[in-house]
Amino acid sequence: MRKAGVLLHPTSLPSGVLDQHTERFLDWMEQCGLSVWQMLPLAPPHADRSPYQAYSSHGIDPALLPADITFTPEDTPAFKEFKRTHAKWLDSYSMFVALRTHFKDRPWYEWPAEFKYHDEAALKQFAAEHHPHIEHLQQVQFLLWRRWEEIHSDAKRRGIELLGDIPIAVAYDSANVWANQQLFKLDADLKPTVVAGVPPDYFCAEGQRWGNPHYNWDVMQQDNFAWWRRRIATALHLFDRVRIDHFRGLVALWEIPADSEDGRQGEWVETPGRELLQALQEDFPSMPFIAEDLGIITPEVTALRDEFGLPGIAVLQFGFDGNSDNPHRIGNQGPNTVVYTGTHDNDTTLGWFKSLDAAMQTRVLQKLRADVGPMPWPLIVAALESQARTAVVPMQDWLELDTRSRTNTPGTTEGNWGWRFTWSQVPDALQHKISVLLHSSERANNTSSN
Repeated sequence: MRKAGVLLHPTSLPSGVLDQHTERFLDWMEQCGLSVWQMLPLAPPHADRSPYQAYSSHGIDPALLPADITFTPEDTPAFKEFKRTHAKWLDSYSMFVALRTHFKDRPWYEWPAEFKYHDEAALKQFAAEHHPHIEHLQQVQFLLWRRWEEIHSDAKRRGIELLGDIPIAVAYDSANVWANQQLFKLDADLKPTVVAGVPPDYFCAEGQRWGNPHYNWDVMQQDNFAWWRRRIATALHLFDRVRIDHFRGLVALWEIPADSEDGRQGEWVETPGRELLQALQEDFPSMPFIAEDLGIITPEVTALRDEFGLPGIAVLQFGFDGNSDNPHRIGNQGPNTVVYTGTHDNDTTLGWFKSLDAAMQTRVLQKLRADVGPMPWPLIVAALESQARTAVVPMQDWLELDTRSRTNTPGTTEGNWGWRFTWSQVPDALQHKISVLLHSSERANNTSSN
């Protein structure tokens, strides 16, 4: 079945929270015939708001909770069940956030030793003294999970798939690392010995130093990847499918010395990704994953992706270098692909096109249909008409927005993750235009909620 969707993180809804605009957005998607809503990780981010640097792989960003959704006594029985079911992550997450607040937002590795190294007596005393705060943090997660389950059910009723995102790495300053120190490459002082990133590439000439600690894969394999399996189970409770960000990291990860300032110094270190995917296949036989296989892709990465039948990714903005073997080139996508005009890390298609010189603009337009209107429509139509089974277009491209509406610029920390659309930017005629395009490309969602 051919599908089309939209890439929009919930923080980019008009209010930036999971209020009535969420249902209105699902209404709009359904009327357009769109059947995939892709978003970024829902996790609680740090101050830079990046969903890829979060406090927890299981928690949902508290900033997404609408102000009018509050905890009531009637919620108590369901809340108790939620705490019991999710204790494995909820207890450490709420303790972590309460401690971080108590220590004025200092990262866990700067806390007093008894908390940094998990002295059980000290933690038990802190939990007793700060019970109301910890309880409140857990109630917020309960309300967020319940609200998301309502949204998920509503989307399913409309025939709309929710597509989530799993970062390959987790933030150093997170409950993930604080509560599972043995699973990461840390020294005796609990500092990373090496950190994650990528070598120089299209996005950044100096490479990227993400700063995430690397996994201690030997330890992870001892219990057959239990930590990863719980993490994926959470994601597939919240979503129908998930995109594994930086999938090439399941073959090898770029390890940068912890004292390096950027991503140029480092080496590829092999990871047991095949064994991990085999373990996940035991839990999820349908393997509802998408391999984000951008960047420096080796034959080994492609082979691993294909061994498990996972769709790869193509980004049409990358397809105009003149290389006939470029997987992003117009026409080079097979059915088992998710094709994008651009991702959250790209400029909007209109912004990208305007940044090209005149000769390159002409070259791009020569590869695209000329009868579908100005940019970004020629690239959108190219994505929809591709052989790829799923085509996803960022909301900014559906709305014909320029660089000012870009979501993120890799390698920078300022001015990212703040964009929101407004309903005034959504013309009445757009719904019909998208519907026509989806029908002509055989991607229309024919599921009716009536």
